[in-house]
Amino acid sequence: MTFDFQVSARMSKPVAEVYQAVVNPKQLSAYFTTIGGASHPLVAGTTVLWWNQTPVEVIEVVENARIVLRWNPDSSTGNQPYKTLIDMLFIPLDDGGTLVKIGETGWEQSDAGQKASYVNCEGWTQMLCSMKAWLEYGINLRSGYFQSEMQGKPASQINHSTN
Repeated sequence: MTFDFQVSARMSKPVAEVYQAVVNPKQLSAYFTTIGGASHPLVAGTTVLWWNQTPVEVIEVVENARIVLRWNPDSSTGNQPYKTLIDMLFIPLDDGGTLVKIGETGWEQSDAGQKASYVNCEGWTQMLCSMKAWLEYGINLRSGYFQSEMQGKPASQINHSTN
C-alpha cells in the first residue's frame, strides 16, 4: 500500500493570480508560511526556506501551470530523513476560476511514514482552504489556528498533537 495522496480545491480567481499566491514569497507568507515566512520566490533549481526552518527544493516551475517541490516531510520523528515530491497543478476553468491540485508522493512504507503522510495531507488541505480564504476574502485562516503558532512556532507533527 502506498501513502501517496492528492488534494484539490477550486479558487474563484484566475490562474495567474492563484499561481502567484504560491510562487511569490510575500503572498505565500500571508496565508500559509505565516510564522517565519518564505525566503525567496519559487524558481527552478533553487532551495527556499519555509517557516524560516524547512528547506524546500524547487524542482520545476511552469508559469501558471505547475510547481514541483521536494523536501524532507517530517524531521520531527527522529527517523532517517528522506524526501518526498510535491506536485502542484494549476488548471484554468471555463468559469474563470482555477482548480489547484496538490499531490505528495514517495512516502516511507512504515507506520511513521503513514502517520507523516496523513499529517501532510491535512496540511496541504489546510493550505488550500487558507489560500481560498485569503485570495477570495482577505482572511488569514491560520491566525490562531494552531496553538504552536500562537506561541510563535510553526505547526509540526510534534506540536500539532495533544499527546
